[in-house]
Amino acid sequence: MAELLRMGQFPHMENTDLDAFVRGLEVAMKRTGWKAAPLSEASGMGTTAVRDLFRKKSSPKVSTAFALASTIGMTVDEIIRLGEGAPSLIGNFIPVIGEVGAGARVPLTDVHENNGGMFSVAAPSQLLRRAPASTFAAVIVSGDSMMPMYQPGDILFYSRATHEGIPDEDIGRPCVVEDATGMAWLKQVRTGDEPGLFHLISLNPNADTMHNQRIKWASRVIFALPEDMVERI
Repeated sequence: MAELLRMGQFPHMENTDLDAFVRGLEVAMKRTGWKAAPLSEASGMGTTAVRDLFRKKSSPKVSTAFALASTIGMTVDEIIRLGEGAPSLIGNFIPVIGEVGAGARVPLTDVHENNGGMFSVAAPSQLLRRAPASTFAAVIVSGDSMMPMYQPGDILFYSRATHEGIPDEDIGRPCVVEDATGMAWLKQVRTGDEPGLFHLISLNPNADTMHNQRIKWASRVIFALPEDMVERI
């Protein structure tokens, strides 16, 4: 990477580092909900910059690669490492990125921390029939506020359809949620009393519900597996 910085730009597309960066960027975008045009604009580029990169119409300068990585919340090296592992991740594995609080207060773990999460699990066939494994991420349940539907230790799979906010079709469903303070929750999300506020509902009648909360994003739980049914990789 130091050599690339001295050069001022990546070599052309046949270079293995650049190929890995492009693969890693695509995987990172799928997991974090970024689309090509919004990511390009948020990184200070034209709306077609990322699309052109994927179509191999351009080779990014180092400053471009750093801008894209920074917007997603990663480093260039992290994206390259992610891309180096992308073929296996896309095939059959899904990273468990951290814990999600079901009553417990849990800080959100970055999707790509430790190059792909806490550990990886074999992608359930039910998910692979819907989309490639790279589309999904997973979390492990901490706490009992969503019992009996979800138990502590369960692995939950989700796919972010948007970088921020919550899709209308996910309201009313159990979701993985990041609140405005950066805490990660497993809650049923309902519309709050004012625009931009949401009720985070606990299914366990003995657990507290969080009313009128601001959230950064939420995505519904697509699939869940008990801890003893998960195949760790």
